[in-house]
Amino acid sequence: MQFVQLKRRDVIALLGSAAAVPTLWPLAAGAQQPAMPVIGFISARSPTDSEAMAAAFRRGLSESGFIEGRNVAIEYRWAEYHNERLPAMVADLVRLKVAVIAAISGTPTVLAAKAATATTPIVFAIGSDPVTSGVVNSLNRPGGNVTGVTFLSVPLGPKRLELLRDIVPKATTVAVLVNPEAAVSTADATNVEAAALSLGLQTYLLSASTEAHIEDAFKVTVQRRIDALLVTADLFFISRSQKLVALAAHNAIPVIYFDREFVVAGGLMSYGTSRTEAFRQAGSYTGRILKRDKASDLPVMLPTKFELVINLKSARALGLSVPTTLLVAADEVIE
Repeated sequence: MQFVQLKRRDVIALLGSAAAVPTLWPLAAGAQQPAMPVIGFISARSPTDSEAMAAAFRRGLSESGFIEGRNVAIEYRWAEYHNERLPAMVADLVRLKVAVIAAISGTPTVLAAKAATATTPIVFAIGSDPVTSGVVNSLNRPGGNVTGVTFLSVPLGPKRLELLRDIVPKATTVAVLVNPEAAVSTADATNVEAAALSLGLQTYLLSASTEAHIEDAFKVTVQRRIDALLVTADLFFISRSQKLVALAAHNAIPVIYFDREFVVAGGLMSYGTSRTEAFRQAGSYTGRILKRDKASDLPVMLPTKFELVINLKSARALGLSVPTTLLVAADEVIE
């Protein structure tokens, strides 16, 4: 081992530099880092069936430069399809002083958020018309502290009816499953009934707001020998997607749905707005608001992507031959 002999002036220089170091550390340790913004994410759905939705929202956030856990935090609240829980959940987020509330899935969700605060920015993603449902003043100038994305599910009902007739060309009667407790569902049914007249189809409205009602609706469909069934847009029906698909298969009834989730679960066919795209857009808007854009200055975004999804295995099980025109037009065909 070698020892290096230091001269007196070198020792003094080292001691001087060492003495200077402690004066730097307290400044670094005591420096105030910018507080990480917190997003309050609230949904009427459950986390187990919303993984794709939440991932799409985070993807939209990342487009604005925000990554969960890195420079933004997210407080999640899930109502598990119990809308009566929403007001308390929103109130909790307001108490936490979140920077933005993302009210995702279900008009009651955004209405609960709007009722809770007039100052915290709110970004929604819903299927109903946000103007007629009282969420915003207008699409171009939403006003207040609320903006977001709409799926506009209701105007697509007549198109679903046309697609159902295309895949079941001999159909003369169509049952329409509607949740009388949901405004978006009843509006969808009204549009479908009007379209049926022009197509020469007879419709039967079947109400269902509980699982027992759904079972009764299928019994009526079978007893009246109705040719096909259209499920109107509603979050309750999404929560019972497995039940609906199973009953349709058991009773051999061709059914068209409003979301691809049903077809992935084994349903025949769906046509509707891409919800994952809508959730991505909602995430993007949330990021813009975190960057100081005002909700009142951001017009409500309309659907930009629509999906026709067909399950060929289910079609074969029903003895249906899917027209080539539908297969070509389909965005996704599940074998």
